[in-house]
Amino acid sequence: MTSTRTLRIAMNGVTGRMGYRQHLVRSILPIREQGGVELPDGTRVQVEPVLVGRNEAKLAELAARHDIAEWTTDLDGIIHADDTDIVFDAAMTNLRAATLTKAMKAGKHVYTEKPTAETLAEAIELAQLRVETGVTAGVVHDKLYLPGLVKLRRLVDEGFFGRILSLRGEFGYWVFEGEHQPAQRPSWNYRKEDGGGMTTDMFCHWNYVLEGILGAVKTVNAQTVTHIPTRWDEQGKPYDATADDAAYGIFEIETPGGDPVVAQINSSWAVRVHRDELVEFQVDGTHGSAVAGLFSCVAQQRAHTPKPVWNPDLPTAEKFREQWADVPANAEVENGFKAQWEEFLRDVVAGREHRFDLLSAARGVQLAELGLRSSAEGRRLAVPEISL
Repeated sequence: MTSTRTLRIAMNGVTGRMGYRQHLVRSILPIREQGGVELPDGTRVQVEPVLVGRNEAKLAELAARHDIAEWTTDLDGIIHADDTDIVFDAAMTNLRAATLTKAMKAGKHVYTEKPTAETLAEAIELAQLRVETGVTAGVVHDKLYLPGLVKLRRLVDEGFFGRILSLRGEFGYWVFEGEHQPAQRPSWNYRKEDGGGMTTDMFCHWNYVLEGILGAVKTVNAQTVTHIPTRWDEQGKPYDATADDAAYGIFEIETPGGDPVVAQINSSWAVRVHRDELVEFQVDGTHGSAVAGLFSCVAQQRAHTPKPVWNPDLPTAEKFREQWADVPANAEVENGFKAQWEEFLRDVVAGREHRFDLLSAARGVQLAELGLRSSAEGRRLAVPEISL
């Protein structure tokens, strides 16, 4: 008979969009429904979520809807409860460092959304505390688990590109101001004092994407801007958008082989989409190029590269999109959030470090901090290596 161990997970911030949709509904509940996660020795680890937040009515409704036995508004209490194994945090950024600190000091494993802190100093303190306490800590790096980027990374590993030259990324969509149509994102995202801002939110993602696909980020040159200065909150009241809603960054990457790569990523909540997915990355190399979104990936080899000729006097007859070939998955790729949760749970049971830990998260906070500083000072900045 297969033995099963149950891990009790305090899930803080599940009434929010990411905490509810991606982590509870698409990750933890499917893991529970499949009977947990199978371990290398054939045993299984099951999950028991405890919903945590500030709104009693919402928590009670979610618990009833998803057949979850327990919920609480007492975050401190559930952190210090003897039977709590893991503390997960997807609440507001400006509250995260305090929550993670309490959890690790209480001897709890932690799994968290990004950014882990508002400042690099705080993020490094969290990484140091993890070493001191010996708990397992994981930080959501979901995009690296998604089909499009899995395919892109495989092309890199197989040497498809030859010498990699550059990466160009486009991310974003139009977030309604909230005056005539409800905004798709919470109002705190646009208030600097609440930990909001495009650079703070997305540069931590771009750091791990660039690291995971190409290599370490060595320099950053960024321009941040607040395109929409006034927005309307959840109660329909206007407020000043004090945080940036767009960030335009140029990064110098050093590949493991030492080759320099130029990466350019545009991020905006004030742009209308004319691309196949909400985020796309194009990697160009001497032997080929590829364009990856979250799900799809297309490539063009050197031998199949056409020879366009610039002629502004005639309409372009070539169908450029049709000249690229789909990159097959060749394997089943699960929902990225769920896949990383399962990897993290195996690490917790094994008592080992998770590969995407709080030090990795600190590098993301560092890049965001330097990006904001680069914009304010109007210059390119070096990205120093962080060591504990």
